[in-house]
Amino acid sequence: MPNPPKKILIVGPAWIGDMIMAQTLYKLIKQNNPEALIDVIAPKWTHTLLQHMPEINRAIATPLRRKKLDLKKRYRLGKELRKNSYDQAILLPNSLKSALIPFFARIKKRTGWRGEMRYGLLNDLRILNKNKYPLMIERFAALGTPKESPLPKKLPWPKLQLDQPIIDNTIAKLKLQTHQPILALCPGAEYGPAKRWPTNYFAQIALQKITDNWQVWIFGGPNDQDIAHEIQQQTNNQCTNLTGKTTLTEAIALLAKSTLVLTNDTGLMHIAAALEKKLIVLYGSSSPGFTPPLSKNATIISLNLPCSPCFERQCPLQHFKCMQDLKPEVVINAINKVL
Repeated sequence: MPNPPKKILIVGPAWIGDMIMAQTLYKLIKQNNPEALIDVIAPKWTHTLLQHMPEINRAIATPLRRKKLDLKKRYRLGKELRKNSYDQAILLPNSLKSALIPFFARIKKRTGWRGEMRYGLLNDLRILNKNKYPLMIERFAALGTPKESPLPKKLPWPKLQLDQPIIDNTIAKLKLQTHQPILALCPGAEYGPAKRWPTNYFAQIALQKITDNWQVWIFGGPNDQDIAHEIQQQTNNQCTNLTGKTTLTEAIALLAKSTLVLTNDTGLMHIAAALEKKLIVLYGSSSPGFTPPLSKNATIISLNLPCSPCFERQCPLQHFKCMQDLKPEVVINAINKVL
């Protein structure tokens, strides 16, 4: 009888961009073992992304509150997962909490980077060398390979699969027109304002493309509605404001229909990259050396100031030059080159 396929439980990240980048790990596992069954346990809001990753066998929701230990719930879920007889658990978060469910599930091999005092919970503990693995996808992928084994020279990049009927139905539902080129703006950034290009700069780009007979769609979640409202005010309501009005699946579908995406370093940027869209990404407080857009169609713009990347939510020097000094003219020139 042939050996049963290896069953792996991935404890996935909670951020949209990180979950997109985690697909590199899923792809690498399937490359090395096409018969492997990969289940991912992660917050419910990330499951939409997993639905568009063919490597995933099953998504499991964590009925847990952020920043809460919820020890009893973790124990119950871990006990429930024992019936799945996983061969290995791979933990992408570095928190103590993330190691509890695989431990309670009695998974034979529990792999993760050394984090918050997890020595007794992980039995395949890795010590991260940040210089060896500068990219997040490298750190994820390394957990899917034997300890001390080298990574492949070329890692597989994320790529979301989306059926055309989903795109068509979304456009019909929202009564959108697609006969003109479409500029997608992603002006928000959940992490904080230090990652956001100024709103009036986005508005200037929007006005320029509207003059060029383009449509402009503004993307984002409910927390981005104030930013979108400012852009609408500065463009005389000539943009289509989609912030807070779409599901994540619908946002993915509409990004897939866009001609060009202009975005901060945010989760939507990683989605657009995984859809292989033409993409211009603006970096300020964060670094493309850690979480770049994984696409040959991406153009990165950064001033590379001595004070950046600071990885802070607010500019610690209070001048915000990394974004303020990145003028719209530079972005317009980049757009013209891309097109």
